[in-house]
Amino acid sequence: MRKKLYLGIDTSYYTCSLALVDDAGRLLEDQRRPLAVARGKRGVAPQEAVWAHLNALPELAEPLLRTHGPDVVAVAASVKPRPVEGSYLPPFRVGEGFGRALAAALGVPFYPTTHQEMHIQAGLWSADNPPEGGEFLAIHLSGGTTELVRVTRRPGGFAETLLGGTQDLHAGQFVDRVGVALGLPFPAGPHLEKLARAGTPGRVTLPSSVRGYNLSFSGPESAAQRLVGQAEPADLALAVLYAVAKSLEKWLLHAIAETGLREILIVGGVAANQILRERLRTRLEHPAVGARLAFADPRHSTDNAVGTALLARACHTADAQD
Repeated sequence: MRKKLYLGIDTSYYTCSLALVDDAGRLLEDQRRPLAVARGKRGVAPQEAVWAHLNALPELAEPLLRTHGPDVVAVAASVKPRPVEGSYLPPFRVGEGFGRALAAALGVPFYPTTHQEMHIQAGLWSADNPPEGGEFLAIHLSGGTTELVRVTRRPGGFAETLLGGTQDLHAGQFVDRVGVALGLPFPAGPHLEKLARAGTPGRVTLPSSVRGYNLSFSGPESAAQRLVGQAEPADLALAVLYAVAKSLEKWLLHAIAETGLREILIVGGVAANQILRERLRTRLEHPAVGARLAFADPRHSTDNAVGTALLARACHTADAQD
């Protein structure tokens, strides 16, 4: 009997990704190529990112398709950052165009999805204690998005209701800006975490700014930048991560009180940080709060196409049942 395989494509700003899963949801291929960023720089221009994806995507796809192409029954791609009107980022058009053309050539359906939905699906698939029930809270925490959404499961995936987000900097931007100022490579997250392991809790503190469902990282970032060259780098690095954790804690306590939901999934590149995870678990899984946190596996917290491939499978299965 012919195998049924599902191909996912995600061309986020800094990682070109392809993934393939089978009909049982097992991962067969997980190909990723990060974009290079020069030392001391805080990113690349959109046209550079588009060019990098245009070069990387065919090189990643060709060996995968030579081996598995005839068994692919559906293709999905992240076509924009988030499932809201007006959400747009040029690199996603590369993956969308490639995915649509490939699906047409193979004679299979194409399913457009989003980068945020990819992260949530990858988190549900890879977390060791995924949220239970029909609804849960999810935080997407990265360099390009910091949002809190209410997620409702449905055939073919899920629906999202935006509850809140950052008013200025994203959590990943906060981490990267301070990390680069400390002389760390971009993206700075893993390097800042390693540095923070040598820090002393409480030696440096940074403010947090949360009002209801809105939060801000510009104030904490300005406070941190003033301490670069004065505070011990490890202490400052730890203070940055604790400031992010403190903001998320306040954010989630408000959401729990408003919605009554205590099942929480946290995804995105920043969510791979173990210090952040430890801090949030200590504070929010306390019996007085009663939250149950789930985190994507660290490899699947960062940008990938595994969630996109799983969404292709979910959409195709839902279509077959209609």
